[in-house]
Amino acid sequence: MGRTIAGTLALTLAALLCAASAWAQVYKWKDARGVIHFSDTPPPSAREKAEVKNYGGDSGPALPFELAQAARNNPVTLYSASPCGPCDQARSFLQRRGIPYTEKSIGNADDQQKLKEAGGDGQLPLLLVGRARLTGFAAGAWNEALDTAGYPAQSILPRGYQFATATPAAPRKPSPVELAKAEEAERAARAAAEAEEKAKFAPKPKPINGTPDFQF
Repeated sequence: MGRTIAGTLALTLAALLCAASAWAQVYKWKDARGVIHFSDTPPPSAREKAEVKNYGGDSGPALPFELAQAARNNPVTLYSASPCGPCDQARSFLQRRGIPYTEKSIGNADDQQKLKEAGGDGQLPLLLVGRARLTGFAAGAWNEALDTAGYPAQSILPRGYQFATATPAAPRKPSPVELAKAEEAERAARAAAEAEEKAKFAPKPKPINGTPDFQF
């Protein structure tokens, strides 16, 4: 009986890990009878006791339930540039409040186009909190938007949490030199593979000394 329950729990957990690929989170909780459950949704009651487990590529510590829910329902994205004083203030503000966020940097025309698609008018910083858009840094307005989105008023980030570094708003296109190097590397790899394949069928050289039936 014990082995059957353990096997069932293992299969259930494996299925949940596959289903939770988007945020790679599984909730582990114990009901009133002491039975442990694994689910991709929080328990209907005792939410404050739910433990959020992170599985997948993120090796950082798991976010507390309240913060994880807010980040999933209303993700925060900061559009910034460098140098940009208000952008620096905005970044510091989000980190002090303990807000997990994605930062997109604006540095060329392609980035500007992505900023426009996100609803920006060219002014930075631009903050997206779910569907809400806030242009320019204003602590009061930003606090209100984060409060409405369900983010905790004070930082509850776990010890060791690392904020992600900024990435270009538009994916960078490889330069002609980079493309040429990539093509050369591909040709070299293909030639090496062909040479290795031919070597498998090449006749083995006959020994120089010894009788025809002699083998080393």
